Amino acid sequence: MTKNDAPLINLADIAEALTLLSRLPIASQGKRGSAAVWAYPVAGLAIGGIAGAAGHLTVYLGLPTALAAIAALACQIIITGAMHEDGFADSVDGLWGGWDRTRRLEIMKDSQIGSYGVIALCLSLTCRWVLLWFLFDLNHEAAPAAIAVAAALSRAAMPVLMWSLPHARADGLSHSVGAPSVQSVLIGLAIAAFAACILTLSTALPAIIAAGCVTLVVRQIARAKINGQTGDILGATQQMVEIVVLTAIIA
Repeated sequence: MTKNDAPLINLADIAEALTLLSRLPIASQGKRGSAAVWAYPVAGLAIGGIAGAAGHLTVYLGLPTALAAIAALACQIIITGAMHEDGFADSVDGLWGGWDRTRRLEIMKDSQIGSYGVIALCLSLTCRWVLLWFLFDLNHEAAPAAIAVAAALSRAAMPVLMWSLPHARADGLSHSVGAPSVQSVLIGLAIAAFAACILTLSTALPAIIAAGCVTLVVRQIARAKINGQTGDILGATQQMVEIVVLTAIIA
C-alpha cells in the first residue's frame, strides 16, 4: 500500500498517539507518524478522563476541592511526563529571550530553563490549579468531563500548527513526526468538537471558539519569531489552549 492509498483512520493510531503524548504503558508500532494526528484528541480524552477521575475520587473521599484540583493536575503531569509543560517553558524562554530567529531556536533547544520559562511555568500551573479548583467547587460531578474536553481540544490544536507552519528546524520531535494532511487535522478537530458538544453541552461553543482564537495567536507569534513550529511550540499551544478552554467553560 502506498502512502496515498493509506487509510485516513487506523485504530492503531490511537495507541500511537498515546505512546507519543503520554507515558502510559501502551504498545505501538509507531509507523504512521503524521497520519496519526487525528487521534491526538482521542489521547487527550483518555489523559483528561484519567485526571478528572483522580480529582473526582479525591472529592468522593471527602477531601477539599483544592486538593482534588491538585490531584487532577498532578495526574496529567505524571501521565504526560510533563512534556507539554517543558515545551511551554522552553518556548517562552526562546521566543522572548532571544533577539533573532537563530538565537531563539538555540535557547529553546537548551535543556536548561531560564527565568522567563520558570515564571511562565509557575503562572500556568497556578492558573490551571485555580481553574480546576473552581471546576470541582462548582460541580465536581461534571468536572471530569470538562477536564477531558480541555485535554482533547488542546491536543486537537497542535496538528493545526503542524499543518499550517513549516518546521523551524531540521530535527526534533515535531520534525520526526512530519507534516500532517489537512484531512487528518480536520478529523481530529471534528472529534474534539463532537466530544465537547456531548460532554459539556452549552459551554462547548465558547470553549471551541476560545481554543481556535488562542491557537491562531500562538501560530502568529511562532511565525513572526521563528518562522515555523517545533515540538516546544506545540507543547506551548497545548498548555495555552487548555487554560483558555477551562476558563471558557467556567465563565
